[in-house]
Formats: sequence, structure tokens, C-alpha cells
Amino acid sequence: MGIHSRNWTTLTSIGKCILNHYETRWRLIISVFSKKGFSSLHPLVTLNYPIMKIDTPEFKALFTPGLTTLASLFKDYGYELRIAGGAVRDLLMKIQPKDLDFATTATPDQMKEMFSAEGIRMINTKGEKHGTVTPRINDKENFEVTTLRIDVRTDGRHADVEFTTDWKLDANRRDLTINSMFLSLDGTLSDYFGGYQDLLKRRVVFVGDADTRIQEDYLRILRYFRFYGRIAEQADRHEEGIFEAIERNAGGLLRVSGERIWSELRKILEGKFAGDLMKSMLSLGIGPHIGLPVDPDVAEFDRVWCRQCARCLHPVALLAALLRNQDEVMKFHSRVKLSSYERDLGLFVVEHRGDKPSVKPLRPYQLLVVNSKGKTHDTKEWVCEVLKYRGDQTLLKEFEQWSVPRFPLNGYMLKEKGAPGGKGLGQVVDILKKHWVESDFNMSSEDLLQLLPHVLCEMGVKPNR
Repeated sequence: MGIHSRNWTTLTSIGKCILNHYETRWRLIISVFSKKGFSSLHPLVTLNYPIMKIDTPEFKALFTPGLTTLASLFKDYGYELRIAGGAVRDLLMKIQPKDLDFATTATPDQMKEMFSAEGIRMINTKGEKHGTVTPRINDKENFEVTTLRIDVRTDGRHADVEFTTDWKLDANRRDLTINSMFLSLDGTLSDYFGGYQDLLKRRVVFVGDADTRIQEDYLRILRYFRFYGRIAEQADRHEEGIFEAIERNAGGLLRVSGERIWSELRKILEGKFAGDLMKSMLSLGIGPHIGLPVDPDVAEFDRVWCRQCARCLHPVALLAALLRNQDEVMKFHSRVKLSSYERDLGLFVVEHRGDKPSVKPLRPYQLLVVNSKGKTHDTKEWVCEVLKYRGDQTLLKEFEQWSVPRFPLNGYMLKEKGAPGGKGLGQVVDILKKHWVESDFNMSSEDLLQLLPHVLCEMGVKPNR
């Protein structure tokens, strides 16, 4: 047996004894040996046993009548049930989870048999092939419960799975260590890959080998940046080797649907360090694979991000800083399938982000709303985004306090006084609206109707009587 093998044997023997009683000392030993060249010792850091119990107000608040019923049901039938993934991470951060995902040793068939026997309705059967069954408890609460599984084959988007009863194997297929923990319904935390310690250190790393995890689902590249923005305390403390793995695999994002891309990207743009993370992503060659130009306008993006208002910009408005024109907005839209509101916001910001010289600085933005052919409410929101984009807080505050006035005339009133129909009527409205704006929106319907004969005369149109 070689020296390295003997070291492995000795370390493993000692480590197993220490791990049962002194987790902290074991981690110290691992750290020391790693520094001396035993880089392959990392797998031994996994914690395949319960490491603590929690009993926080956030945890207690989970136990609705529906969850209590669900827990009792699984216990009576002899199946393990634990909270999984992001909800566990949030609870450990003392954040109330918005959604709960559950994992179980029961197979989908066993769950269906159990729920059917108990007269519990199941909904959304589409998830069954991936192991997810959704019971509706007391006809009030839905719970997504997924069988423990391993990925047998993956293509970077989808996986063929095989069910298991091994919690560690299921944890091993998850993306990040902080998302790989389980929490029993008695508060016992099970952590197989050091996720709890990583969470305490605000450290974001993949479970095991980064290349392997990314190649199982290339969307994990964006998920990494999203969770970094949520968890990390500094903008640029990425672990060694992660960026290299991301750069090697960035092209795989072309296989991922636009809807999934945008779902992650908009959360990155809404999170902490959005500007820094976007620039890191661009430097790693991610941009062209997610619909951004090969040469995005990073200088403009920097200017916008440095402005105080950038922190509250709509994600599309912030992203628009990377796009030089409306064609680039539409190319991005064609890749990620923005909503119509988001698409139009992007187009609006790019069109109106430039200077608008005026004696009355607010007037050009008021006109955008008053003359809008779309929904007034939407246009006002878009103008607010433009002003935040420009960093003009004074004008933004003034605009937000401005109540959009209603033009006092309509087509019926104008026709009654002799205005023509069709396109001619639209021209009359435009001219009278201009007079109304110049009066600071103070002219009444009577005032405007008095101008109608003069307007028609200038147009060379005889009044209809």
C-alpha cells in the first residue's frame, strides 16, 4: 500500500470517529490536510447525518392544518417526508418561505394509492413522470411532494430520473450546496454537502463538480448568479474555479428555452449586485447565448447602474442600458419571450432615454402620457422608469405627484358642433389638444369648442351642419 493510500486509510478511520462527536474539529482536520495537498479529500466533508434541530417562529408558522394532516398521513403509512431545497435555506436565514417543496421516500404510485385510500383529491398530474404528486388537503391547500430521485440521463435541459430512497443521492443531484438540504417536520436538519456552513459563510458553490452540475441543466449557470445575488455579502467573492466552469459551458444556454432564461435573468436584475453580476456574466461570454448583442453597451450600463435610482429600476429598463436601439430590444425579446408590457417598456426606454430640452422640463414627459395611444397607466409607469434610468430624482418626484388630466372633449361633442368624421376628426382633436396642453391643461370643453370654427377654417374644412 502506497503512502497516499495509507494516509487515506488513516484519515478515514480517524475522521469517522471524530465526525460522530466533533464536527468542528473534523472540518479543521480536513482543512489542514487539504492545505497539505490532499485536494481530493473534499468528498469526506459531506455530512450524511442530521446536524441540528430548529424551532424558530418561521418554522412553526408552516404548520397549517393542511400540513399537519399531510405529515400525519405519511407517518401513518411509514413513509419519510421532509421539506426540501429553497424553503430549508430560507428558514435557516429566518425568512418565511413563499413556497414549500417536499421530498419523500414514497414512490408516486405509493402516494397515489395512499391519497386515494384516504379520499384525498390529487391535481396537476403532469408532474408524475418526474415523481411529483400534488394532493389537495381538506380541499384548501395544495402540497407538491416529490419522490427522491437520481438523474439517469440528462441533455442539459431535461433529465430521465430513477426513484430512490437514499436522501444523499437526491441531494447530490441538486445544483448548489445551500439548496441541497432537507428539513424533517420535527425540525431536524439533514445536510449532506456542507450547505449549512456555506450558508453561514454566505458562500455559493455547486454540489460536487461544477462542470457536472452545469451540464445536467445549463440553466444552473444563471441560477448560480441569482443565488449569489441573494446570499453573498460582497459583489466579487466567487469561489475559485466557478467562473472557469461557467465560461466552458456558457454555450449550453442555447439549449435552454427563452422563458426559463428570462425567469432567472429578471431575478438577477432585481437582486443585489445586479450591475456587477451582469458584467461578470458578459465577461464570461454568456450574453449572445441569452439574446444580448455580441458587443453590448457596457459603458451605458455602467452609467445607469451607478445612478442611485438604478437600484429600483424595472429589470427590463435596467437591461435596456445594454441595448443600443429598438432592433436590439426586439432581438432580445425574440430570444426570451418578454410579455407585451415588458417588450413595450424596453422599446419605450430606448426611444425616450435621451435628453428632452424644454423650457418646462416636465412637459415632454407629460406629453408622452397625454398623447399616448396605449394605456395611460402603463405609459405613466414607463415614463417613471425613464426618469429613474436617467437618475433625475427631482423630476421623477414631480412627475409622480402629477395627476394625469382628462381631455375634456370627445368625438361626439365635436361632431355636434360641426367637426368632420374620419381622419379629419383626428386632426381636429390633435390641434385642440395642443391648445389644451399649452394652457397647462386648464382649458374647459367650452373654451376649446370656441376655437373649433377657427381650427376648421385653418384646415379648409366647412362645418357639418
